[in-house]
Amino acid sequence: MTIRVLVADDQAVVRDGVVLLLTSAEDIEVVGEAGDGRTAVRLAAELRPDVALVDLRMPLLDGAEVTARVTAAEIGVPVLILTTYADDDAVLPALRAGAGGYLTKDATGEALLAAVRDVAAGRTVLDPAVQRRLVQLVVTDPSPTPAPGMPPEAEGLTRREIDVVRLVAQGLNNRQVAKELVVGEATVKTHLNHVLAKLAMDDRATLIAWAWHHGLADRTPND
Repeated sequence: MTIRVLVADDQAVVRDGVVLLLTSAEDIEVVGEAGDGRTAVRLAAELRPDVALVDLRMPLLDGAEVTARVTAAEIGVPVLILTTYADDDAVLPALRAGAGGYLTKDATGEALLAAVRDVAAGRTVLDPAVQRRLVQLVVTDPSPTPAPGMPPEAEGLTRREIDVVRLVAQGLNNRQVAKELVVGEATVKTHLNHVLAKLAMDDRATLIAWAWHHGLADRTPND
């Protein structure tokens, strides 16, 4: 199966390099290119690619706004952010807008190709730098640290759901979580959807931050 990708970056030389890398893979086809956010939104709707690879800082609409509009359109196009930036102002709006992945341009070509494949398959990808920043946000949060033990907010979660949360907070994607727990990826996805619904959360980034804040990230299974 060929993965159809839309590439959006306002820097032509960067865009050309990304396109060259993607087309070097036998299972990936670049079906469109955009040099600004507005064009990216239009092409996403017209072409319905399997993945929209979007730069964060672009004219007309930035990557977070592109992500929000593509997600709101409900056209089934996941967005993978590829950018130089991993600061709070860049990361959080994009993830909250519904980005399926966030990768910095420090990533290797192999990591980018893997990220495209993961996002196309419905898995979430977070650059290690982004993972670290999310953890730092929790560690430096001035709110008081809860007492040891399971937080009251987690009382409605099953043991297996808590295990899934723990592994996700440690940076594992759905495939890795499934392998660790010896279950199918669909089962992991179902658990995550249930967890997000029970905790009234909208995205994986918020769940990761919550898990670290409440000490669930370093729990052993069935602790």
